[in-house]
Amino acid sequence: MPVREILESQKPIDQLKEVMARLRAPGGCPWDQKQNHNSIKAHAIEEVYELVDAIEAGDDKEMKEELGDLLLQVIFHSHLASERNVFDFDQVTIGIVEKLIRRHPHVFGDDKSADNAEKVLTQWEKIKLSEKVGTDHQRDSVFDGIPNHLPALAKAEKLVKKARKSGFLNPEYQGPWAGLSQDEVASQLFDLVNYAQASGFHPEEMLRSKLAEKELEFREIEEQKSSDQN
Repeated sequence: MPVREILESQKPIDQLKEVMARLRAPGGCPWDQKQNHNSIKAHAIEEVYELVDAIEAGDDKEMKEELGDLLLQVIFHSHLASERNVFDFDQVTIGIVEKLIRRHPHVFGDDKSADNAEKVLTQWEKIKLSEKVGTDHQRDSVFDGIPNHLPALAKAEKLVKKARKSGFLNPEYQGPWAGLSQDEVASQLFDLVNYAQASGFHPEEMLRSKLAEKELEFREIEEQKSSDQN
């Protein structure tokens, strides 16, 4: 289909799907034709970071462009999956629509118990866990579902939050940092990175290694606690 016909005869999302199909088809773009899920996966991460930069800068024009770039990643992966006959973009869309309705019974159903943001999050997690029961993604541990490829500091925050919420860490713990302001804590973190780098250490790798140790420790405590209750 000629470019003019694509742009004039279809809805914007269908235009994007058609352009993607043309890029992958014989006679299309040699670079796009060579790609697969693994070869483009890092682009999605990069686009998210660029979107965050635009949001924090308050740059609406840039945010619109970065949202388009991120949408391209969704379309690209969906098209690759459709070539493998496993799912397509429409199924991705239907899936998220159904999930949103299912996880918001206080909006789309009769359950009105989630009447504040905190209760909504608790309900969301409860529904999320129930959805995965009996599947390959069943979550038997509170630590299941933390993305492996999160940056180490972000992963540490999630791990600590879950461990503290589950009672595996002292919620009142302040250690030698009691009384420090947010800026002072940030300075301490920076100084630690500065020291590590000057010492020839790799902060990201070090923290990631320590997180693996701590997660294993927390999981063992969790398993023992579950055994004691049974």
